[in-house]
Amino acid sequence: MSGTDLPVEAGPDVPPVYREAVRRAEQAAAAANVEVRSVYDREELATLSAILTEIWGADIPPVHESLLRALAKAGNYVSGAYADGNLAGGCVGFFGAPRDRMLHSHIAGVRAEQHRRGIGYALKCHQRGWALEHGVGTVSWTFDPLVARNASFNLAKLGAKARDYLPNFYGSMNDGINGVTDSDRLLITWDLASSLQDPPRPEPMAATPAAAHVLTVGQRGLPERHAPPADAALLGVGVPTDIEALRRDDPETAQQWRTAVRSIMGSLFSEGGAVRGFDVRGWYVVATGDNSASGKEGAQ
Repeated sequence: MSGTDLPVEAGPDVPPVYREAVRRAEQAAAAANVEVRSVYDREELATLSAILTEIWGADIPPVHESLLRALAKAGNYVSGAYADGNLAGGCVGFFGAPRDRMLHSHIAGVRAEQHRRGIGYALKCHQRGWALEHGVGTVSWTFDPLVARNASFNLAKLGAKARDYLPNFYGSMNDGINGVTDSDRLLITWDLASSLQDPPRPEPMAATPAAAHVLTVGQRGLPERHAPPADAALLGVGVPTDIEALRRDDPETAQQWRTAVRSIMGSLFSEGGAVRGFDVRGWYVVATGDNSASGKEGAQ
């Protein structure tokens, strides 16, 4: 069984893009062969909490079942993706300030054995439809800028926009994904009115000098910095292919990457730079302050 619980017919205040969002969510669920729906039942919420704990490799649940129950009861977003009737992953979000009409997506994950099926995408498509149904125009969330696959998914596939660089946002998390290093995050926002038919692509860097890449993977996988030309409009900020493997096998190199990306990305944001996307070859495409049409996007 696949599909979603999003109502096809919605109220008069729901924007026209909602129908496109429902269609997209249904397609994504069908492609992943899962059912994505809101979760309210106490036993299912306990299972979701346990699965998220397993995914994060944590000793303490990242979201306790009692908190999930309270969030769901209060009308926030708590969803699960079911494969053959079994919970394969889920997503949890809560509303921001009423004036912002924003949902903050706090956590989303899929069990390791269910990876590469498109379940994560199906969850985000469901979240988009649910939020539009509830009068929300924007979803925000944070992610570790060192995780290349998440950067590609969030910025290239979904078309979300990076808004700020947040050093050590959660403090030391000490779990199987984050390790014991600082929890730097990129804050991103997702404009739900944008169709997912043609997600934005990062601006091409082929015409820019190679020196416009200010951070690359050097010898032995170490971060290698480069001074950009003074007139560079776009800069490439590289990240390692698999930071999680580095944290396990070479924590010293992983920490060097954290320091390098924090220094460069933090400076670019403070100078009015704007992330234009993520190149699938492994780097952020960043417009410098003088060339950023939107100005300092990290000012929110």
